[in-house]
Amino acid sequence: MSALTYAGRTFVFRVDNGVVFRNTYSPDGTGLRYETLEGPAKGAVESVALHAAEVAPGLFLIGWVEKSGMTVTHVMNLNTLTVHAFWTYENDGAGRAAELHTGTLEPV
Repeated sequence: MSALTYAGRTFVFRVDNGVVFRNTYSPDGTGLRYETLEGPAKGAVESVALHAAEVAPGLFLIGWVEKSGMTVTHVMNLNTLTVHAFWTYENDGAGRAAELHTGTLEPV
């Protein structure tokens, strides 16, 4: 696989907590536009800059920081169309909270 097999592609990402995103990657692989299709933030849309590396054939480590300060890291496996996701966010003044999730990808 090429170093940026996700670049220029769109996937529906279904997370184990019921949230669903449509993730569209820029043609050069350095940006992401995500849309929340299902879940508490349904309708939210944001474009972010990505930091990415292919760590094995078809396996990508991708991270970004959202306007809200939420940090997101995905281990995206394009061989199995699965994702392990880790994110952190401010927890109403009680420090940062962290969540680990899994999900599936559906090419669009």
